[in-house]
Amino acid sequence: MLPLKLPIFPLPDVVLFPNVFLPLHIFEPRYREMVADAISGDRIVGMVLLKPGWEADYEGRPPIYPIGCAGLITHAERLQTGRYNIILRGLEKFRILGEEPSHAYRVGIVETVNEPVGDAEHGGIRDQRRRLEALIVPSIEGATADLKVPPAMRDEDLVNALAQHLAFEPVEKQALLECDGTLARCNSLIDLLEMKVMVARSAWPTRGTH
Repeated sequence: MLPLKLPIFPLPDVVLFPNVFLPLHIFEPRYREMVADAISGDRIVGMVLLKPGWEADYEGRPPIYPIGCAGLITHAERLQTGRYNIILRGLEKFRILGEEPSHAYRVGIVETVNEPVGDAEHGGIRDQRRRLEALIVPSIEGATADLKVPPAMRDEDLVNALAQHLAFEPVEKQALLECDGTLARCNSLIDLLEMKVMVARSAWPTRGTH
């Protein structure tokens, strides 16, 4: 269960998923303050995605998606410039109920969004794993050519890691995060990958045409 209040770190192109690691370089003064406060406390920050049009009010409080993922700072290096290199490990999803204007950075009033994986859901993810792995090929635009899936990786962790690391648009990743549970995320991830494979194939030139 997450704290009722979380420091919020909104970014335009980053979506964090449970039990996935995320390296970040923190350079803005307000977020350096946020990291310093988190390190001296429970080391938890909430990652959220900025909504389109954020550029007009980035220095203020532009609109954000209400569903995010909390991360635990597992490593923090403070540089001589005052900046930080940190690593977050995704914890749990949360929903923002409101904000508290008490700091230079944003603080959200949140509720935890649980994603329990029961036997039936775990079995469904296990059944889909082979189909999912078959779709992870270098021909998918943006995929890493030497991408390997560790056989020992838990099925739920594989789904979340692929959702975070594959080259999807931020809004597509946000939609995956907002799925109601890991099995729904797995099925949506497969649909998204299959669509991208179809689009890529339709874009290939056909022999004999001019």
